[in-house]
Amino acid sequence: MELVKPAFGLIFWMIVSFSIILFILKKFAWPVILKALDERETSITEALNSAQRAKEEMANLKSDNEKLLLEARNQRDIILKEAREAKDAIINDAKSKATEEADRLRRIAREDIQNEKMAAITELKNQVATLSIQIAEKVIRQQLASDDKQKALVADLLKDFKMN
Repeated sequence: MELVKPAFGLIFWMIVSFSIILFILKKFAWPVILKALDERETSITEALNSAQRAKEEMANLKSDNEKLLLEARNQRDIILKEAREAKDAIINDAKSKATEEADRLRRIAREDIQNEKMAAITELKNQVATLSIQIAEKVIRQQLASDDKQKALVADLLKDFKMN
């Protein structure tokens, strides 16, 4: 039974040694352990705060990015609308210029045709007059080949002249 019941001396020395160990731990180990625990708690708290700030910043950046993306889309739509309007204006301007140029060319072509027509008519009249003179000359030469015919023609002309 002695093994189950400890002796008084054993208990005394156990209490003394436990007290000494407890004193040494309290004097040297506990402050270091508590300081390390406080530092660890502080670093964990700071890490959690940093993570929360980072999460908030990410949310802000995400909303800013969405705003920028929306603004960029609006600007793109405005630019595309202006480009379409400019394209339509250029096309309409080109069509009107082409129509004006076609009308001008038609007018010039009509004037050229009229001028060519008048030149052709004048040339034809000149050729007819030349041919008429040549025919009249040949007819007169044949009629005036003899002296009798010449005298008769002069007499007829004098009669016509006197009547006028």
